[in-house]
Amino acid sequence: MTALGIIGIIAAFCLLMYMIMKGVNIYLTVFVCTLVVALTSQMNVYDAYKVHFMTGFTNFFKNYYLVFLTGTLMAKAMEITGGAKAIAKYIIKIMGTEWAFVSVPLACGVLCYGGVSAFVCSFCVFPIALQVFRAADLPRRGIPGALCFGCSTFAMIAPGAVQIHNAVPSTNLGTTYMAGAVNGFIACGFMLVVGIIYLRFWLKKAKSNGEHFVAKSVDDFSEETDEALPNPVLALVPLIVTICLVNIKVNGVVVAPVEVGVFAGAVSAILLMHKHIVLKDLPRHFADGAAMALLSITNTCAVNGFGGVASNSPVFSTITDAMVNIPGPKLLGLVIGTTVIAGICGSASGGLGIAVPILGPVYTQMGIAPSIIHRVMALSSSALDSLPHNGYIVTVTNGLCNETHKASYGLTFALTVVIPFLGSLVGVLLFTLFPALP
Repeated sequence: MTALGIIGIIAAFCLLMYMIMKGVNIYLTVFVCTLVVALTSQMNVYDAYKVHFMTGFTNFFKNYYLVFLTGTLMAKAMEITGGAKAIAKYIIKIMGTEWAFVSVPLACGVLCYGGVSAFVCSFCVFPIALQVFRAADLPRRGIPGALCFGCSTFAMIAPGAVQIHNAVPSTNLGTTYMAGAVNGFIACGFMLVVGIIYLRFWLKKAKSNGEHFVAKSVDDFSEETDEALPNPVLALVPLIVTICLVNIKVNGVVVAPVEVGVFAGAVSAILLMHKHIVLKDLPRHFADGAAMALLSITNTCAVNGFGGVASNSPVFSTITDAMVNIPGPKLLGLVIGTTVIAGICGSASGGLGIAVPILGPVYTQMGIAPSIIHRVMALSSSALDSLPHNGYIVTVTNGLCNETHKASYGLTFALTVVIPFLGSLVGVLLFTLFPALP
């Protein structure tokens, strides 16, 4: 039974990845994969759905819905006020011509660290990235990689980042968003520096091979309009408010829960930049944000429901034991286990939702500090999650940038899979050598 059960879980995970890549509805996908696990593990099929699936689904919803909702409202506020675009344009303006391409991931990173969703960051920065790449005559197919690198790697999983990737470990392990700060910032800095070096190398090589900016549509020729945008310094204030409220402690207690901090950031964005919005449209924007948050979290909940079934399979402990006992530093197994689960889910947040409750207690019982587990899992969640079937990768590459995976995913893979994985190994090395650093 053990062998069949293990084969069933592996087959279910592979099927999950395949069906998601093919664009099959997420609920149908997880229902089918849940059935595969239940049958091969000889679980009670009704209990697999009614108990284990729904427990995983509802627990994630209960713990993180307000995080998704307030995060979406924050992103919506920065979008409709023009604050996100103002910050992006300013960063790109001060970088100069030669290094202007660096400003694309940097602009995304600043917005992402402050709590703006990856999708909103990409949609805000893309029109400006077009102008940068066109002015420098850089190959257009490099834009998806630059956007995805800025939104889904170093900034998303950095200590203090107001993102779900810190929320999940924090809720499960009782840690703060700044857990593993010193080593975490070094590892994220490694990702940023190496990623920029590689992006510059890729662009120079592409140009030396005769590639140029080739427009995809008439929109590629349109100049950015001098629309009335907020002062970029003023636009940064809501992000600073959010980061401070979520991370600063008074008498050992964080000033505000993450949901309160992010909502305060959204409100401050509306108040500070109200001249750039139509106030009567706010209810509609709120409704749009709430609907988007509900869709986003239920999709992630569905994946976590499947994870609840897999983790309750009689053979799952055998699989986790194999991960935990990988030769080398103890944390290496944690990296591999987390990034594999995130890769199979096609989601860093979904992977963490499954991996943290399962692997976290195993490693705390081994005597590893929860803050170290938090940061290592956050770092490693940002590698294999960016495989071609990731919804964000597909949206940015095909939908937003109008590029194909064949033309552009090679760069995206290097920047969002290889480099974050190397960064997570740097994190393992640092936490192994210097576990006592704050």
